[in-house]
Amino acid sequence: MASDKITRTSREHPQIISSKDYRYDSFKNGKTFEGKKKRLPAMGWNSWNAFGSGNTEALTKAMADRFIELELDKAGYEYLVLDDGCYNSERVDGKLTNEPLKFPSGFKALADYIHTKGLKFGMYNDIGTNLCAGSAVGTCGFEDVDAVSYTDWDIDFLKVDNCYYLWDNATFSNGENARYTYAPRIKAVKLVSQDGSEYTFNAVIDGVITGRHARIEESYVTNIGTFDGTNIGNTPVGDQSSELNFDLKNVTEGSYKLYVTYATGKEAGVGEWLQVAVSDGSMSDFFFDNLVESTQGPEDFKENYVCDIAVKGGDTVLRLMNHRRQENTLCSYAAMYNSLKEADPNKDILLSICEWGKTMPGDWGYKVGDSWRILNDITFQVGRDGDPGRGYWEADGTCSITSQYDKCVIMDEFASPERGWNDPDMMVIGMGDVDETMAKTHFAMWSMMNSPLMLGMDLRKVEKGDYIWNIITNQDIIALNQDELGVQAKRVWSSLADKDADKVYLMDHNRVDILAKPLYGGDIAVSFINLSGEDNTNKIEISLDNIVDVIEGKMANPEIFKDAQSYKIKDLWTGEENSLSGRIVSVEGIKAHDNVTLRISPIR
Repeated sequence: MASDKITRTSREHPQIISSKDYRYDSFKNGKTFEGKKKRLPAMGWNSWNAFGSGNTEALTKAMADRFIELELDKAGYEYLVLDDGCYNSERVDGKLTNEPLKFPSGFKALADYIHTKGLKFGMYNDIGTNLCAGSAVGTCGFEDVDAVSYTDWDIDFLKVDNCYYLWDNATFSNGENARYTYAPRIKAVKLVSQDGSEYTFNAVIDGVITGRHARIEESYVTNIGTFDGTNIGNTPVGDQSSELNFDLKNVTEGSYKLYVTYATGKEAGVGEWLQVAVSDGSMSDFFFDNLVESTQGPEDFKENYVCDIAVKGGDTVLRLMNHRRQENTLCSYAAMYNSLKEADPNKDILLSICEWGKTMPGDWGYKVGDSWRILNDITFQVGRDGDPGRGYWEADGTCSITSQYDKCVIMDEFASPERGWNDPDMMVIGMGDVDETMAKTHFAMWSMMNSPLMLGMDLRKVEKGDYIWNIITNQDIIALNQDELGVQAKRVWSSLADKDADKVYLMDHNRVDILAKPLYGGDIAVSFINLSGEDNTNKIEISLDNIVDVIEGKMANPEIFKDAQSYKIKDLWTGEENSLSGRIVSVEGIKAHDNVTLRISPIR
């Protein structure tokens, strides 16, 4: 439970943090905010991939009708979510209102229509001042007001984006907002006691850099802050947020004035916001968390007084840092989360965090969110006017099935029913350039990784019994995603990883991966995935003992599985069942972009 709850953010300055629950130091404590519900990954449909901001009330009702006709509800799908483009472009009397031409009946009437179908209704907003499509109705500064609107409209799901954010250089935000999310470049620090004693520390010689982001450059330390995870290439594994620390064990206990020799900027890597804390190993006392006096530029170093600090005896560490990229974003999402709980404590609203992995939400998203996007959009070519839009197996940047998979597959330790789920974005099944084989593997990937299964195609283009319907209603594959144990699959082998296949961020798609997922009751799902555009004709095999060695700690009944004399193996795409008397599971080659996904059950 968070004390000093934030229920409204400011448009004038970053959130003043008075509770440790919103601090970086709390990220690893595993504590969720009050009322956070344990749940399995969401299943549903979102309007963005099919219609962009051109969605309408009539289209949404047509999708709800089609939802039932296709019996998607019987397959487990339950949410229909309106994405961007549904609100008036400005607030009316400070409140959100429906766009009158596209949604003439209003959102409560639409929610009622969807609820009469036995389905759940979702909506969209943004933690910035504007929505990504431009409407000036972002939740920033209005979280408490908007939460009342959402509960009055009886929504069940809220996706919250990250455009036009004031306190980070997010999409469509001012690039100079990086001043809030990076510390200045630092050359030295000086402590001056009340009696005039001085201790001076050189940043390069005496400082210790934590995390992977900060680095030494010439005579100073720069990039003190948090990696921007919006695009591909930066591994989510490890400490993403850097500090510059100084050992004060030889400094006499007492009060000191802290002087820092620094240079400020307003760009990625060098900013103006500094956090100062002193830690004794068990806890940290914060003494400064604000903008410092700016210098003429990133090359203009000056020694300036920053704050007074208290030095404790023993193993004391001075921490210079800026964790505000993560803390600011947590505060903004927490404001909406807390406001929804206060508006109606009994209303169950799923909160889908959509900040595109920018602030490494795997670290903190579990506190308030039910899922968190891990990268920027899987496609920027959405449908409109009958065009289904485009999805890709492989592409530069984030806009492909494989780019999303490459990152999500090594994020298994971030996810659980208690924490929430890694979200590699809505599926692009049914969009142009995604063929049947790609669609099958896409669906298997998302299901094995416990990703939300959010459809994005125009449901009027799907028919019962066609290949798309057969894929998205495959109950054996869906059962992996919705398995009660709730463990994301771990990559246990890859043809391009010599070791630690579950941690290495691979982006070369000329490879085969093997994923293993423990299931409730003691079964294991194993998926062989060929990411290449070429057929793999080799025999690919793995020992059950090797699989168990990697995932044993997550299994329901590892001893029963290990001690079994034989196993039943079911191919979850063909339905074919076989028995296995040995310990080796193998496939005789895999076609390009294809997968073989098996459920392995011990025979007792």
